[in-house]
Amino acid sequence: MKKIFYSVRFAVLVLICITTAFSCSKMLDVKSSRLVSERDYWKSVEDARSALVGVYGLTRAALTDNAAFWMYGEFRMGDFSAVSRTDLKAIVNNDLNVSLPMLQGLKSWRRFYAAINAANLFIERSGEIAKKDPYYSQTNNNVDVAQARALRAFLYFYMVRIWGDVPLVVSSFDGNFPQLPRTPEKEVLAFAEKELIAAAKGLPFVYGIADPVMPGAYFNLGYDFWKGSLINKVSAYAVLAHIAAWQQHYADVMSYTQFIFDNYQSANITFTNSTEELCKSDSGFFYRMGPSQMLNFSFDYNNGEGITAGHLEDYTLAKPITSKLMPDLFVPKDTIIKMFTWDKDERFSLDITTGYPATENYFVNYNTNTPVFSKIKVIQDGKADKGTFRMFNGTMMFTRMEELALLRAEAAVVTNNTAEATSWLRQVMVSRGIPSPLFTNVDLLDEIFRERRRELLGEGWRWYDQVRYARLRPGKSVITPLLQNGGIYWPVADDVLAANPKLTQNSYWNK
Repeated sequence: MKKIFYSVRFAVLVLICITTAFSCSKMLDVKSSRLVSERDYWKSVEDARSALVGVYGLTRAALTDNAAFWMYGEFRMGDFSAVSRTDLKAIVNNDLNVSLPMLQGLKSWRRFYAAINAANLFIERSGEIAKKDPYYSQTNNNVDVAQARALRAFLYFYMVRIWGDVPLVVSSFDGNFPQLPRTPEKEVLAFAEKELIAAAKGLPFVYGIADPVMPGAYFNLGYDFWKGSLINKVSAYAVLAHIAAWQQHYADVMSYTQFIFDNYQSANITFTNSTEELCKSDSGFFYRMGPSQMLNFSFDYNNGEGITAGHLEDYTLAKPITSKLMPDLFVPKDTIIKMFTWDKDERFSLDITTGYPATENYFVNYNTNTPVFSKIKVIQDGKADKGTFRMFNGTMMFTRMEELALLRAEAAVVTNNTAEATSWLRQVMVSRGIPSPLFTNVDLLDEIFRERRRELLGEGWRWYDQVRYARLRPGKSVITPLLQNGGIYWPVADDVLAANPKLTQNSYWNK
């Protein structure tokens, strides 16, 4: 299994090199030099496996370059404050036009199009392998193409949330990025939704064991190898639910999440995780891959996938968890107190007799100027002495069942299903130790978003939640002016604009 893993890792590196010509700004207009010629590729089942895993690898690379997943979704105008770094302060304060290397990288969508191009190429060419290699069945190819289509749709949805209108590229290119204008956001989301619905029909619930779509082993490997690592029918519907929520199509959110709650057990997914399980460093929810992880990208130390930069843990951890003296980003004490207002909350609550935290699941060093966010802390191989060299391994996940329960609660409020919304909200809160929470004389939607803020802290949701809330409650949101003026989107990188004269800058940032 290790041997197979490393051959796949090599394939990912090959694909990264293949896409260098359109993922690096200075080489955008230079024809790519492929390490594997087209004549020698797309022939065997190994080519299919490595190319598909390459799409996953490039997707993960797009989301972790400069810790993009968290910079876009968690730190921008979020609950974390920066200690000293100018670039981090710029992101926290929404000052995105500053000319700093990290922000220049985050403003570029090239890495996303590298992954999209790999998906396009796989969709176009992988069928050739089924005709050449008897060990690569048409059934296998159908499942693989469905995954590539679903990942492509996910990437487009992700880019739309960041930049709004983006070029819609649905065929592969070699070397020069197509000179296309930006496609309206609604058209891109309509494409992504249509693709996901079609792809979901061809996706199994589970890989590696009996499933009506893909029975038996998958690439000769069983469930223990694949669990939690590939997009499946349930995770495709999770993305669909969020596409619908982003567009305020809440009746569709109810429909898509209904499918999830009716079928999540078929995917061997566990609904709720205890607070202890959520925050464990050596065997918890963010540790390696697991069946309860619905759409995730792991950084498994045991498979050599840990990273030394580009991870939430790199910015938020410090002593006593690592040897770092002070975190780069932290949640201030007054913010923590405003967030965690429920007695007996296992994530964080104060002991009223001592004034000290009753639990350290989410934070350690609370009674200092820079509390350390300790919810996600999967470092190296779990040994106590982390030293000065740190490998960060916490799984980066798009969603989980508790998140989807709160999303369904949000949709239930909007569609006037108050009783159901209350039930879902209460279920999540009770699982965090809050006994029989009551919601009298409160705006239930406000309470749902407050619970999302608590439960999903550090998981890349804060900014997108603020946008959805501003659309639903414009009179209450501090980002309503940004929403009204197009400021919710990131500016497009200057080098991207310079390479394609058909592109225009987001108007808010033309100042």
